[in-house]
Amino acid sequence: MTYETILYEAHKHVATITLNRPDKYNALTDAMGQELIKAFKTAGRDDTVRAVILTGAGKGFCSGQDLVEFQALGDDFSVSEHLRNGYHKLIITMRKLEKPIICAVNGVAAGAGSGLSLACDLRIAGEGASFVFGAFIGIGLVPDSGTTYFLPRLVGEARAFELAILRGGQDRLSAQDAYQWGIVNRLVADDVLTNEATALAAQLAHMPTKAIGLTKRVLNKSLDNTLEQQLEYEAQLQEVAIKSHDFHEGVMAFLEKRAPQFKGE
Repeated sequence: MTYETILYEAHKHVATITLNRPDKYNALTDAMGQELIKAFKTAGRDDTVRAVILTGAGKGFCSGQDLVEFQALGDDFSVSEHLRNGYHKLIITMRKLEKPIICAVNGVAAGAGSGLSLACDLRIAGEGASFVFGAFIGIGLVPDSGTTYFLPRLVGEARAFELAILRGGQDRLSAQDAYQWGIVNRLVADDVLTNEATALAAQLAHMPTKAIGLTKRVLNKSLDNTLEQQLEYEAQLQEVAIKSHDFHEGVMAFLEKRAPQFKGE
């Protein structure tokens, strides 16, 4: 499949999806959103792909919604329908993908771009990266693209409010602070970001990725379930995991004192 606004490459069990509008700091358009949905679904259907990297071309990860396109949509434009048909479907597709998604944040992640990074499972950032969660309030909007769902769960309500209201424009959240606050999992030098993200993806791709997918599913549910519901869901998914090839291989490798050869099955 060919794309116009993104790049897609699958190599050695890792799919790399690159936002590819570097002259616009990878600002999100309707076309890019739809292509991202297709790319994540392609990665989900490809049994050879066991981990995914999301990153941006050029100097920035993603500057958020393309406001030039936004303004050109006309008076009949409905922002709620725009969100439902675009960002909502994209974020849900990412969360339902039972393969780990690593966001490699290079440069700025602003507005919907910062929300997109939060929808990933792990975030690795270059030291020069930054986040602008307050980009929405800077133009009189409320945060969207899942930001109000993911951010409080990562940093707590008080810090989420501060980030959404006060950290916009030039008052960006540095990669160092994002790491300290638990938004970023790993912080690396800018010039090794790609290599570090690739190495992490390769590590995940050789793990029991079926169990990783089930873990992602059960953690998604934990955000809303009661304790009783969550315990029951753990039991149900453990029943699935224990019947997998990877469980059998993991046990045999342990007993035989050798490295396991997981297949994600």
